[in-house]
Amino acid sequence: MATDWLSESEQHSWRNFIMTVHDLMAALEADLAPHGLTMGDYEVLVWLSEAEQNRMRMCDLAGALQLSPSGLTRRLDGMVKNGWVERASCESDRRVMWAHLTGSGLAKMKAVAPDHVASVRRHVLDPLGPEGVAQLGEIFGNIGARLHDAQPA
Repeated sequence: MATDWLSESEQHSWRNFIMTVHDLMAALEADLAPHGLTMGDYEVLVWLSEAEQNRMRMCDLAGALQLSPSGLTRRLDGMVKNGWVERASCESDRRVMWAHLTGSGLAKMKAVAPDHVASVRRHVLDPLGPEGVAQLGEIFGNIGARLHDAQPA
């Protein structure tokens, strides 16, 4: 089977993406570091803050974050130690463990959110302008839909 090589334009676009994505993530991480958070920590705070009663089943949170159960445990360990998240057993089903955002965790997220939003604006949205932001949303919507469709049922 012959390889369908990338055109010059496709190669240019692909290389720009690959060479930029790591730098972008590093910049976003660096902007959270003064708050004592990683992007992964911030993502946990956001998911839990948007969940009903600020809690999620551990298995659901792991799925949302695309982590294994042990990966989620490691991610939460420091957050539990800092008092931002607590683990709790489900009273009605002993098989279920909850990850619950504490009041301290919600306060932390609210304190960090303005700086994170400013970071996203500075590193992603402002360079694109309104038309580019709309295009970016459409582009990643299309890629996400294709990836979702390709997953086995």
